[in-house]
Amino acid sequence: MDLARAAAVEAARPEWVGEHLSTEVEAERLVTHLFECRHSAYRGWHYAVTVVRAARAKVVTVNEVVLLPGPEAMLAPEWVPWKERLRPGDLGVGDLLPSSADDDRLMPGYAQVPEDELDNEGVDQQMVWEMGLGRPRVLSEVGRKAAVERWYNGDSGPYSAIAKAAPATCATCGFLTPMAGEFRQVFGVCANEYAPDDGRVVSLDHGCGAHSEAAEPNQQPEPVEPVIDEMGYDHIVFDDTAELELVSSES
Repeated sequence: MDLARAAAVEAARPEWVGEHLSTEVEAERLVTHLFECRHSAYRGWHYAVTVVRAARAKVVTVNEVVLLPGPEAMLAPEWVPWKERLRPGDLGVGDLLPSSADDDRLMPGYAQVPEDELDNEGVDQQMVWEMGLGRPRVLSEVGRKAAVERWYNGDSGPYSAIAKAAPATCATCGFLTPMAGEFRQVFGVCANEYAPDDGRVVSLDHGCGAHSEAAEPNQQPEPVEPVIDEMGYDHIVFDDTAELELVSSES
């Protein structure tokens, strides 16, 4: 054990090597000694010193000295690939985000499709629909589905607060510009500079207060205060009977 402690002190510092914690037999003539690590940055870690004695040898030698985490050690979070860490908006000016060759959101623009997906003249309907001529790759079904779900369930879809309070939907708005391809069945682009979604993709059942046919609210006229005329009088004409009764009561 003294040899193992000396090796740990040599690899670290004397004040960093604490008390002996345990001994683990790895194999015949191969033993690992664990020492407490007192370094403030490695709380819960252990110095593991493995010593060995070769066959027919009388001298014990040090095999390795490593710093290992204990059950209560603070560890770094599990490594996550950069593609999984990436979030919308992380791409900045000058940054490059290359798409891998096996990106399932894309498919070749001149894909070989099954015969049942060709028209009577043998033309690839998918290529014609996507207008992928001149583009090496176009959106695949996976990519289209992901975009539809993201746009429809986002702030420019029908579930946002501004859409629920809108006087009408984007489908009836004159500022809506239809999209190309099959996306036009559900989405368009807003072209109203005063709308919060100007230049963005919006669903046809989205909406906002900048709708082209939104009417100004009816303004209720303010009530007029009554005017009391204390200087004038009204001339009331009674019939003869009522006039006689009035005179008689006064007399």
